[in-house]
Amino acid sequence: MNKKIRTDAVDHLFDAILCLQNKDECYSFFDDLCTVNELLSLSQRFEVASMLKEHKTYLEIAEKTGASTATISRVNRSLNYGDDGYELVFDRLQE
Repeated sequence: MNKKIRTDAVDHLFDAILCLQNKDECYSFFDDLCTVNELLSLSQRFEVASMLKEHKTYLEIAEKTGASTATISRVNRSLNYGDDGYELVFDRLQE
């Protein structure tokens, strides 16, 4: 993980997220925490990652999600060279 984001404030945020127990609680918390565009942007990146994992083309992903090729490329870089956070979540979602 990028050491620049490892702060007490980020730890506190993650602790808050980890205490949420269901989707309704997530909706309430993230509705208060994020703007609509911020939340949609996060969900778009996750959708892009899912589609890249399924070996979809950049064109297919852009058409379905509306993501720019720059966003798709950034997510692809995280999938290939990141801290395997996406992989961890994808694996757990399959369990």
